[in-house]
Amino acid sequence: MKHSLTVAAATLGALAAPATASAMVADIGKPATQIAAACPGKPCLAVSRTTGFQAKEGDSRAVDVVPQDGRIVAWSITLSDPGTKQTKFFNENLGGEAIAQLTVVRPGRKLYYRVIAQGEPQKLTPYFGQTVQFPLEKSIPVKKGMVIGLSVPTWAPALGVNQPGTTSWRASRKKGTCDDFSSATAQTGVNNVTRFYCLYRTARLLYSATLVTDPQPTSKQTTTTTTTPTTTTPTTTTPAPGT
Repeated sequence: MKHSLTVAAATLGALAAPATASAMVADIGKPATQIAAACPGKPCLAVSRTTGFQAKEGDSRAVDVVPQDGRIVAWSITLSDPGTKQTKFFNENLGGEAIAQLTVVRPGRKLYYRVIAQGEPQKLTPYFGQTVQFPLEKSIPVKKGMVIGLSVPTWAPALGVNQPGTTSWRASRKKGTCDDFSSATAQTGVNNVTRFYCLYRTARLLYSATLVTDPQPTSKQTTTTTTTPTTTTPTTTTPAPGT
């Protein structure tokens, strides 16, 4: 007696693993090579009473420009170690102890920029001779094309000098005041609009910002289904005696 044994069709759904929409972490404004700050050499030069950003380094004119939408979560600054007399001179002539804060600006026309956001002011004296990173108490949302600047209401020993002629930075000083290093021009208020007219060549501002970019969605993948065809296997059985 023959019977038919039917093997049921098996449908295998090969489901693709979920794609990952990842954010990236990037340093904005970090020097391409290690640069020593000017002090305690002579002359001991410092950034004083202004807001600045790196305008050019080598062939790049986007040193401190935000490359992609995201959030600034921290910033770093490399400080030289001025001597006691040098520190005393700066403190007495430039408004007090060394302080700096991160400043985000949006470019306009004819070198005018609007302050969009700022980090908390940080006292720098305890970190002289070091590179220090300050996490922001609240991250700052930024858009592609904005510029990350550094506001120094007093002074900061964070300037690399004797750089190539292709290196330059801009300061929030007006035309005709580029040699005035003691007047207060630092931007310390949101929505301020000012002109960054003054350009200083062969010098490098020694700060950078940490950007976490917005995650980018990935394209959806098609689910693949594989079907195993139905098969019928003939089977012969032997009846028991007497049946």
